Amino acid sequence: MLASVESTYTDIMTSVFSSTIAGKAWFATAAVVLALVQVTTAARIFGRLKGIVRLPHEQVKRIHRWSGRLAILCTLPVAFHCIFILGFDSTDSRTLAHSIFGSFVYGVFAVKIFFVHDSDHPPWTLPLVGGTLAAVIVTLWLTSAYWYFTEVRFGV
Repeated sequence: MLASVESTYTDIMTSVFSSTIAGKAWFATAAVVLALVQVTTAARIFGRLKGIVRLPHEQVKRIHRWSGRLAILCTLPVAFHCIFILGFDSTDSRTLAHSIFGSFVYGVFAVKIFFVHDSDHPPWTLPLVGGTLAAVIVTLWLTSAYWYFTEVRFGV
């Protein structure tokens, strides 16, 4: 059954990208860009960057919600590839770090969503958890897509 799913995944990814790894790198890059939008809009929501992000508060909140949804959506094909095709790897320090941080990403995401919907916590909690999630996503990107683009190849 997994071979059939893997074959379908490979067919879909290679219909757009030159390889499944290239698709993974580009989806991860989109997730990082959207994570940066998340950090910027979150800072604006919490009263920072008012002079830089001059959008109305409701519009910033809408951008924050949708960029987060799209970021998580972009991570799904990446996670599928990492979990079901590559698996946990410890052959070198880069892949070990990537595997460890990858193991945490959805857990940190779940904690962030919990604190978004829970108002009984200190005000510093949500920025800390959101920043942690952004840091995990950037670390995953640095240990995968950045490595791919700089060490393997640059292309679609």
